[in-house]
Amino acid sequence: MNQRITWSQLPQTVRDGVENILGEAVTEAESQPGGFSPGSADRVQLASGRRAFVKAASALHNATTPGLHRREAAVTAALPPGVLVPDFLGMYDDGTWVALVLADVAGRHPQEPWAAHEVVQVLDALVSVGQLDLPAELELPRYQESLQGAFLGWERLRSRPLETMGSWAASHLDQLVEVAQRGTLELAGDTLVHGDLRADNILLTGQDPGAGSWHSRGQDAGRFGNGTGRGVVFLDWPWAARGAAWVDGLSVLINVKTLNPSAQVDQFFETHPVFAGTNAHAITAVMAGWAGYFLDMSRRPAPAGIPTLRPFQRQQADALIDWIQSRGL
Repeated sequence: MNQRITWSQLPQTVRDGVENILGEAVTEAESQPGGFSPGSADRVQLASGRRAFVKAASALHNATTPGLHRREAAVTAALPPGVLVPDFLGMYDDGTWVALVLADVAGRHPQEPWAAHEVVQVLDALVSVGQLDLPAELELPRYQESLQGAFLGWERLRSRPLETMGSWAASHLDQLVEVAQRGTLELAGDTLVHGDLRADNILLTGQDPGAGSWHSRGQDAGRFGNGTGRGVVFLDWPWAARGAAWVDGLSVLINVKTLNPSAQVDQFFETHPVFAGTNAHAITAVMAGWAGYFLDMSRRPAPAGIPTLRPFQRQQADALIDWIQSRGL
């Protein structure tokens, strides 16, 4: 999604720091596409043949990203056993450059647009995450508190309208403000929440548990989830929080609809166990919160080094608004 810097473009001091963590020299590096970071993301091979994953960012390129890397390092290192994440190997931090060193995971991102069986595979993995007991000493923010300001997007749009928001959203602003406010409350819970799940933050490993497409199996894809979570690894945890068990599943489906607006995914809400215990009003309320956030953010200047973020946020907002309109407020 962005033009990344590569391993060879990192300062020598950063590369030396990473090699000190790994205990040997990097002999090959393959830059990984995807995501919205202006930093590097490389699968590296070491002199012994071992492999690792390295991501690095500089405050000179983007002031926010190094802080997110520090947060990700702290969260990843503290997550309890059973969470489907790469092993944390270490962090280099000189105050300007921050580099995370993680175990390399042999896998690939879900197809874009998503295939129905891969949606099921990921939702199954989220069931496993939702069943984990989080240690009391794991310090994570409450998700409803983290997104309290973000879910005020429709209020900001009401006070400073956006001409291109569309006639339906413009004519339902008051309702959207009210529903999005309720959405903040629906985020509450005590389950581990990733907080930023999209295809580029997910790796599928090993043998896929099925095959199919939205055209051949999309209508009943939600009926064969088994909650095992096999073959899925979740990446990039700086936004981790404690919240409702189903909200990451909704984030996955938002990504599905963003990349393929015609995908029929509403059946998952009724058939997949990751959404057990929730209801249509709660789901729509959280959708409204995200839609207002993405639409409001899409009109802001692009962050330094991330020119594609605002267009993608607008794409997410448009997909959500159409989805909410079809579901009804």
